[in-house]
Amino acid sequence: MEFAQRLQAMQANVFADMDQAKAKARASGKEIIDLSLGSSDLPVSKHVIATIEASLHDKSTHGYLLFHGTQAFRQAAATWYTKKYGIPVDPETEVLPLIGSQEGTAHLPLAILNPGDFALLQDPGYPSHAGGVYFANGQIYRMPLLAENHFLPVFEDIPTPVLTQARMMVLSYPHNPTSALAPLSFFEEAVAFCRQHDLVLVHDFPYADLVFPEQKEKNFNPSSLAPSILQADPDKEVSIELFSLSKSYNMGGFRIGYAVGNSQLIAALRQVKAMIDFNQYRGILNGAIAALQGSQDIVESTVATFRKRRDVFVQALNRIGWKVSMPPATMYVWAKLPETWEHNCVEFCSQLVAQTGVAASPGAGFGKAGEGYVRFALVWEPEILETAVERIAWFLRC
Repeated sequence: MEFAQRLQAMQANVFADMDQAKAKARASGKEIIDLSLGSSDLPVSKHVIATIEASLHDKSTHGYLLFHGTQAFRQAAATWYTKKYGIPVDPETEVLPLIGSQEGTAHLPLAILNPGDFALLQDPGYPSHAGGVYFANGQIYRMPLLAENHFLPVFEDIPTPVLTQARMMVLSYPHNPTSALAPLSFFEEAVAFCRQHDLVLVHDFPYADLVFPEQKEKNFNPSSLAPSILQADPDKEVSIELFSLSKSYNMGGFRIGYAVGNSQLIAALRQVKAMIDFNQYRGILNGAIAALQGSQDIVESTVATFRKRRDVFVQALNRIGWKVSMPPATMYVWAKLPETWEHNCVEFCSQLVAQTGVAASPGAGFGKAGEGYVRFALVWEPEILETAVERIAWFLRC
């Protein structure tokens, strides 16, 4: 049996290999502390659950949900966005519900790229960004994110022949996996660059709220450190942004997010989406409306929880001699490996889980520039994170 050639580019999957390594460690009797997956362990707000539960008993929510049936959600999303970032948004033409922001990054290349066109992606970057380009038969130019450049791409380094064939650029800040932030001035530079070269600018923005100021400030607004791309492109000339409720509202398993931005891009993505899927169950959208319109205490609590976990984990790593800086955002720690392991992050992670049960994500799984790093997801209580570091210390001494 023969399959499409596009699958060849997706055969190597470090995360599938790590999943197998975790399974082997578990089968050998190891107690697994899984720090490899960014799936929040925190609960959804009670009022969101109550809204979804009430929807289950309403038979009018049980049928297919087409675009016009999502109007209430689109209005809530537009209002939330305008209140947070000060950018007017038309819920009819500039908002589209998504099955998580990952759906948007996977489907947008189908609407933008012709076969052979280039997409400019971050390296390291989130794997689904590349997957969508492969499905569209596009080419990828990976923009290296280096520590000396604060994990921001250098646009001037992109070769001219690539730019002549490029159609889109994908950015994501706060950044997974490096936890880096990008200032508004960088986004302004990115928008100007994309205007100059006729590129669509896609911004994946799931960690909009998971930002930690150096000093905990009362009434802190995350947008001061994690701006929206539309603040640099308020007329929405070239940009589209993807927001997910997975991180801010702990709704990862509900698969709910939305795209906001240029109306032509929204319409094109809607065309693709209409051929592939309907929308989620209406009750999930009702729950998302409750999350966006209701008390935002859950967001503040989530940020405070991950701030505490970050502090505990990073301080513990530094105590055992693994020098790691405090990440300014997200739910991850991006740690440069000790010298003895700096050229083989996959082997480090494989041996770590096999010998200790602690699972981490090898940096190479996010791109070539990720080699020499590992990513830890802070999805356990502080006491468990302390235990994980104790096991890591034992492993490093062996």
